[in-house]
Amino acid sequence: MFSKAHLLLKLRCIVSASKHQLSTVTAVRITATYSTICQNQAENHTEAAVEPPRDSAELFRKWGCSENDLGQIFSRQPALRHAQVAPLLSKLKLLSDLGLTASDIVTMINCRPRFFCSRINHCFDERLDFFLTLFGSREVLRKALVRNPSLLTYDFHGTIKPVIALYEEMGIAGNDLIAMLISRPTLIPRTSFNDEKMEYIKKTGVSKGSKMYKYVVALIGISRIETIQEKVTNLEKFGCSEDEVWSLLGRSPLILTLSVDKVQRNMTFVVGTMKLSPKLVLQYPFLLFCNLEAVLKPRVLLAGKLKDMELHPQIKGAMMLRALRMKESRFLSAFVTCHPENVATELLEFYKHAKCVKRLAEASKMKVRKGFPF
Repeated sequence: MFSKAHLLLKLRCIVSASKHQLSTVTAVRITATYSTICQNQAENHTEAAVEPPRDSAELFRKWGCSENDLGQIFSRQPALRHAQVAPLLSKLKLLSDLGLTASDIVTMINCRPRFFCSRINHCFDERLDFFLTLFGSREVLRKALVRNPSLLTYDFHGTIKPVIALYEEMGIAGNDLIAMLISRPTLIPRTSFNDEKMEYIKKTGVSKGSKMYKYVVALIGISRIETIQEKVTNLEKFGCSEDEVWSLLGRSPLILTLSVDKVQRNMTFVVGTMKLSPKLVLQYPFLLFCNLEAVLKPRVLLAGKLKDMELHPQIKGAMMLRALRMKESRFLSAFVTCHPENVATELLEFYKHAKCVKRLAEASKMKVRKGFPF
């Protein structure tokens, strides 16, 4: 009896021990199952599920570019169609961090087709800190980069910093320097000063406190000496003295951005057709900026038509100068539509025909220049 009871007790202990061992092994297995899959691995699996862009076109699409944008990008720089995705992606991320949008990138490529072929990540952090200090905010920096993407590719220590320091030494800094950097994209690579250019600045008679000073310095700085001399001589041919020309450039320095051909044609029309003194241009520089085919010639011809028809008001004397400066809608209202309907219709047809007459070979000129203006 005792032996049976002892055997039963021993069997019960073995069974309970087996159950305990089985539960321990199960718990260990469950614990091991949950501990091997962490949250980071789950996120990595999710990211792996998103396929990377297969080519540059798909990458630009994911960055917000439309099919029209892609057409502009690949037409300006066909090599981007076969560009490697990884380097292109890293450059787009840098530009995105600067606040540049898809439309900004299209504009930048249109103006600088080989922009993405450059090492824009070289000295990037140091360059970014310098520009943020110079421009004052990321938004102003974004505008400057869209206007001139090469700010990210110029030699930082050999070109950018010396040129900025040169202008600051000449008294152009802060908002004045920012305005010149944005309006004149060639300021950094083309600036050079020597004794002859410094003498030109003095001849204009513009002081450092003048609003025109930054324009005079910047435009002379980026222009070649031969070009400046050619433009000054061109005005002297019409009877203006050298001192008068330099005084004019001091008051209206943007004349330096006009081509010799445009100034010559406008001056010839003012002096030869309008029978005005060339000295009048010194007082009214806008005569050099007016479009000859769209403004000067049609309005002068309309003045003659009004005189022939003995209509009033007439366009002559001081009124002529006022009429040439008017906006198109105001000009038509003042001298054309103010007349009876049948007369106004005749005058309007005459005016439109005068605007359609272009100079010889103008229609066949090929306008192939792309990128940034002067």
